[in-house]
Amino acid sequence: MSNHSPHQQDDEAPEKIVLGRITGVYGVKGWVKVFSYTEPMEAIVDYSPWLIRAENRKNAPWTKVKLKAGKRHAKTVVARLEHCNDRDEAMSYIGTEIAIELEQLEALKGKDEYYWRDLLGLRVVNQQGIELGVVKSLMETGANDVLVVFSEAENKERLIPWVMHNAIIAVDLEKGTIEVDWDADF
Repeated sequence: MSNHSPHQQDDEAPEKIVLGRITGVYGVKGWVKVFSYTEPMEAIVDYSPWLIRAENRKNAPWTKVKLKAGKRHAKTVVARLEHCNDRDEAMSYIGTEIAIELEQLEALKGKDEYYWRDLLGLRVVNQQGIELGVVKSLMETGANDVLVVFSEAENKERLIPWVMHNAIIAVDLEKGTIEVDWDADF
């Protein structure tokens, strides 16, 4: 499962996927520090161009910027944007969201691979046909990802590990369902 962020919300077309934000500057030659939502974190630099806008201006238009370079650096990601050549210019980017167009996402190659964003809102049904709720979010736990499933009827939240062919039996994006091997009492 690829975590290319469930953080995409934008009513304008084409759809944007928010992958991270610029949080600081690195050095004096125009590099910026990036907080990445991608997994692995350095995958954010595989996309270019980036679309950026101030985090606090959700109605502002996106600005397209090309990446000149990017890499993982210790526990963060650093990037160099085209036409950003010094620390002062880099500082002007602090507090901007980084997004891409939906069509920039690569097609997943594996049959059991899904973007988190595709799983949100799917109905979760166990093998006995009991609907357990809908996927509200996903979280990383280290060992494996976990579906957070909420049932309005029961006012109950369930945490179901994302383990294909074990807890997760099948995903049907067309029907909008995930079949699970999970007891309704849990």
